Amino acid sequence: MKRARSRKRGQSPSPVRHPSGPSALPSTVLSPGRKWLLRLLAVFVPPLLLLGALELFLRLIGFGFDPHFFKTAKIGGQDCYVANDDFGLRFFPHNLARIPAPVVVPAKKAPGACRIFIFGESAALGDPRPNYGAGCYLEALLAERFPQTKFEVINTGITAINSHAILPIAQECATHQGDLWLIYMGNNEMVGPFGAATVFGARAPPLWLIRAQLLLQRLRLGQWLLALSQKLHKSNPTSESWHGMEMFAQSQVSPADPRRQRVYRNFQRNLEEILKTGLASGAKVILSTVAVNLKDCPPFGTSSGDELTAASRASFEKLCRAGDAAETQGNFADARSDFQQATEICPEAAEAQYRLATCQLRLTNATMAGLHFLQAVDTDTLPFRADSHINGIIREAGRQLAGESLVLCDAAKALSASSSNGVSGDEFFYEHVHLNPEGNYALALAWAGHVEKLFSPALRRGAQLSWLGQDECEQLLGLTEWNRVSILEEVLRRVQQPPFIGQSGHAQRLAVMRNKIAELRQKLTPEAAARARETYLRALRRAPENFRLHENYAEFLEAMHEWNPATTERKKVCELIPDYYFPYYALGVDLKEAGALAEARDALQKAQTLRPEQPQVRLELGIICARQGAWDLARQYLEEARRLAPEDPQAGLYLGEVLWRLDRRREAVDCLRAVMRLAPAEWQPHYRLASDLAQQGSLSEAASEYQEALRLNPANVKIKLGLGAVLLGLGRQTEALQQLDEALKLEPNNPAALEFQRKLRGLR
Repeated sequence: MKRARSRKRGQSPSPVRHPSGPSALPSTVLSPGRKWLLRLLAVFVPPLLLLGALELFLRLIGFGFDPHFFKTAKIGGQDCYVANDDFGLRFFPHNLARIPAPVVVPAKKAPGACRIFIFGESAALGDPRPNYGAGCYLEALLAERFPQTKFEVINTGITAINSHAILPIAQECATHQGDLWLIYMGNNEMVGPFGAATVFGARAPPLWLIRAQLLLQRLRLGQWLLALSQKLHKSNPTSESWHGMEMFAQSQVSPADPRRQRVYRNFQRNLEEILKTGLASGAKVILSTVAVNLKDCPPFGTSSGDELTAASRASFEKLCRAGDAAETQGNFADARSDFQQATEICPEAAEAQYRLATCQLRLTNATMAGLHFLQAVDTDTLPFRADSHINGIIREAGRQLAGESLVLCDAAKALSASSSNGVSGDEFFYEHVHLNPEGNYALALAWAGHVEKLFSPALRRGAQLSWLGQDECEQLLGLTEWNRVSILEEVLRRVQQPPFIGQSGHAQRLAVMRNKIAELRQKLTPEAAARARETYLRALRRAPENFRLHENYAEFLEAMHEWNPATTERKKVCELIPDYYFPYYALGVDLKEAGALAEARDALQKAQTLRPEQPQVRLELGIICARQGAWDLARQYLEEARRLAPEDPQAGLYLGEVLWRLDRRREAVDCLRAVMRLAPAEWQPHYRLASDLAQQGSLSEAASEYQEALRLNPANVKIKLGLGAVLLGLGRQTEALQQLDEALKLEPNNPAALEFQRKLRGLR
């Protein structure tokens, strides 16, 4: 065959046919970089998509909590931001999480208003009664000094938090139009979340790890993983409910522990970020040092000299004993010499430092006393107070950033300078760090002076000539003797618990506090009550929408047993801060006392809706249901209260009575016996069990329980009459008459005692 003709010039060559198709696409060659990118995407994208889907699923089913400090609300038709009850869950175990105090921030700031944010812990908040905290005094001072300006003082302090929690609060506040920030923090760095002596989790981990954990808990997935971890590693039963400072008794930390230094570094970093955040938001900043009780608060824990040699330790202990004996005899010069030598042997012995400081003060050497009081705080092995290192970090940060927008307020020096002997003490403090009214006023006045410096010249030109005095401020705050007594009684209950009971001189301080309460109670006359009532009403006419004033007046009315007007005040509080559980709880208790059980139950159920796991709410609901005769429902509420607060004897006390009414008598007795083991010093469970046994006819057993109740509470008329009735039933008439005579001596006009007397006369 002839060969095929050659192609004509310019003619395209015929396409090469592939056996499997008409033509083939040119192959794409990927660069090495693109290959690695595809490999990485293949490795990471599917897991990320899976995690994202899991996060979305957890949110859709409502798992977890909102980690933000603020949440939106509408109050009186106005858009607001209020504090989120769940904020503390990022920093504390679930059962120990602290709840923010009521905070209400209008979403739209009023024209010309000055918005001041306060950041800190319980001392900044004003614990034990925030309605009379330094922030409230500050607001009164500013409002009267600059009447042409509306001030919004927003206190974000929370009990038991520290700088790790304050930083995210500050970051949120940066978006809420603050004109001025006031920072008063440092007491809880060692004992709060991530501190060296904390009971809330890991102790003093590196800052990067803390930040990673907190970041992870912003996600529902992170919250689920943490919950799973806590379930797998069950916590110590002693930490299942809040017990205040008592929880830290076994968490002592040596002054030389390296974790302390890590805490100081973490505090410094957090403080720097808070300050930079505030300045970047356009706010002026007042950075305050932290005042603590130096001269009237001995250390909570002290080194025992275990690190010393045997000979040195023996010398140290001998000197301490000699110093103690000399001080007891009033020989302060010899005591000072002994304690001075003891501190030279063991400088970390906080108690010896404190005793040396006390002797120096007795010998009028206030300068040296102040140095050793500070050393006692620095070496306290239960560090509940801001020490000199914390305040040193605050002062250094204030110096570095000082300028037109930031000033340092040295509150620690200001309060010491205003104290007797130049050392801060009981003049200003209830106990270790919490300020009494005099202290809160002094702190607010120190802040106010620095606030004024940051105001514009135009605003300062309209100022009144002087600041209000303390009495005038307290008229505006609605603080009377009735509130003072209530606060002191609450403080007294606190300081009768560890670690206060382990402090040297504890009995004497308790006696002083009881005397103060007794002196105040003598002032609670009908004439004083009339003046107090007018104080509250005048303050309310000036600021009718101030929920704190309504709370203060309600407390007075409750003390006067005026339940109906008290409920009116509590209802107003519920209107003003409707997103918080406590106003409804307080309203429910007042309605219960007023006999309005159905309304009380409604109020408490509202409180339960807002705070489902609050045991006190369940307890009150159980009591009300019992009074209504709904015994089985009462049992359910009381059992829930007992589950939520297993170490609170009250729920078990009432539950025992309810179980008896349900004819579950063996369970009732077991329940009351459990309360007796839980609270061996309480007389009520013995009295209740005795009453039940007497009704059942078990008179001998009832007599034994009445006698035990009487041993624990020897001046109780009800117990004496109950025991007398049982003794009479046992035929022991002479002993019954003795109990009656003692009851009548205590309460000559007691109706039950007089009726018992008539009954005995009829038997003669």
